[in-house]
Amino acid sequence: MSRNLIAASMSIVVAALSVANVALAEIREQAVAYKDGDTVLKGFVTYDDASNARRPGVIVVHEWWGINQHMRDEARRYAAAGYTAFVADMYGEGRTAENPKDARALMDFMRNNPALVKSRFAAAQEVLMKNSTVDASRIGAAGYSFGGWMVLDQVLAGADLKGAAIYYAILGGWSAQPKPGVIKTKILVQNGGADPVVKPDMIAAFDKAVADAGIDSRYLSYPGAKHAYTNPDATAKGQQFSIPFAYSAEATAQANAQTTKFFGEVFK
Repeated sequence: MSRNLIAASMSIVVAALSVANVALAEIREQAVAYKDGDTVLKGFVTYDDASNARRPGVIVVHEWWGINQHMRDEARRYAAAGYTAFVADMYGEGRTAENPKDARALMDFMRNNPALVKSRFAAAQEVLMKNSTVDASRIGAAGYSFGGWMVLDQVLAGADLKGAAIYYAILGGWSAQPKPGVIKTKILVQNGGADPVVKPDMIAAFDKAVADAGIDSRYLSYPGAKHAYTNPDATAKGQQFSIPFAYSAEATAQANAQTTKFFGEVFK
């Protein structure tokens, strides 16, 4: 065989292997067991293995239902955008709720234990920062409903994050009021305009608190959107339990576009 033919054959093999590697590249989800004190927490780390580069990390904090498929799908969306996402288990032991009564009990327990919220959030942040795919200097968070409240609570208490994207969260009742000039985390809040859970006085109080503290914050409202508007199961849950939850594809698309832009800016 001539040298030219051998070289050509090798080029074909290399090209074929490259194509195979591209084909094998995909979004990976891995279950992660970690601990807060003696409590075992069960989260998920999600990333695109097409790249070996270290990338920003996003802590994804669940609704009052606990970690469900919606939260795992959101993590995949962040991974597809070029980040490593970690779905944090704030309840512990992977606990979930199937009805509002149980969900409220889990939520109220956390809200009444601010030190626990802090330690659970810190545990999740530590796991994400130590992941081999993550640039530990660029960490953000995304919280949904009760998860949005927990993220805001930690941001206003001084958690070290580049940015926080908040979806349909209650605004108020935090464990600490932000101090002027201290909080460097940028905040994006996106709530539904028809969400009765979020009262006008809450929005006004939030706007004043972040303005007085000099926090870079933006509040967006989507007309007609109700609570849990990004969750595809929200309408069925709302009807089943007579609660004001409903999915909105339009509001979800708008909000996700804003979040993509937001994280693109804070992670520069």
